[in-house]
Amino acid sequence: MSDQRRFLQLDGFTVTGRILSFALMALLPFLAACAQAPAPLEGPKEHPLYPGIQDGEFFIEPVPMRYLTPDAIRQEVPYAGPDRPGTIVVDTFARRLYYVLEEGRAMRYAIAVGRAGLAFRGSATVQRKREWPSWQPTANMIRTQPEMYAPYAAGLPGGLENPLGARALYLYRGGRDTMFRIHGTVQNASIGHATSAGCIRLFNQDAIDLYNRTRIGTPVKVRTQAESLELEGPFHDDAFGRIAAGPGEPLTEEERVLLSGIPATAR
Repeated sequence: MSDQRRFLQLDGFTVTGRILSFALMALLPFLAACAQAPAPLEGPKEHPLYPGIQDGEFFIEPVPMRYLTPDAIRQEVPYAGPDRPGTIVVDTFARRLYYVLEEGRAMRYAIAVGRAGLAFRGSATVQRKREWPSWQPTANMIRTQPEMYAPYAAGLPGGLENPLGARALYLYRGGRDTMFRIHGTVQNASIGHATSAGCIRLFNQDAIDLYNRTRIGTPVKVRTQAESLELEGPFHDDAFGRIAAGPGEPLTEEERVLLSGIPATAR
């Protein structure tokens, strides 16, 4: 082969190599992008029904997503109970509260139930409503747990640290205050639990929703255990003290406190 032909072949390889080099350089950014690990998918930081809310002078933080299990989220559901539209129905055994709507529907809320709530049975009416209500412990609360309640004997004004939360409904029977309250709470972790104090508490966002639906004179009914079993079926406390559907052995109070991880002020 002549020197000229060898030169032409080498020159051809040189040109081809340059073209391939340029092509590879152009593809490098795309190849690098493909080689990168995909960005992790982030879940929503706020649930649309439980966002942060500026309510007057107070800002209510969004409810953390970890507390918003499917059963804990406010939702409109079919309702088979005998109660008339406009009635609030409290089920302390299933830890649910219903605001009865028209056409066999109801708005369902998750609740926490304190000892006062567990003790209340029968019917009442809403005779007072308050936004950011003040709170004062009862004489019995101060007597039995002075270390917790005595500092608040003179009362606590409404606000983010108040145990009644953003809204409260005051229940009366025969013209007398039953001392039974349906109210909000800043202790989001307590919802779905049986707590050691308080009446019926909801997420603050739910308390506001219920408050806006409620009128003075709204009837309130608290179900018996037989009514709860008939309409809701059996419920039990899971290993974390949260209410769960189905039969099961309920936890002792000591087990509930140990496993729930709820701060003492929330129980």
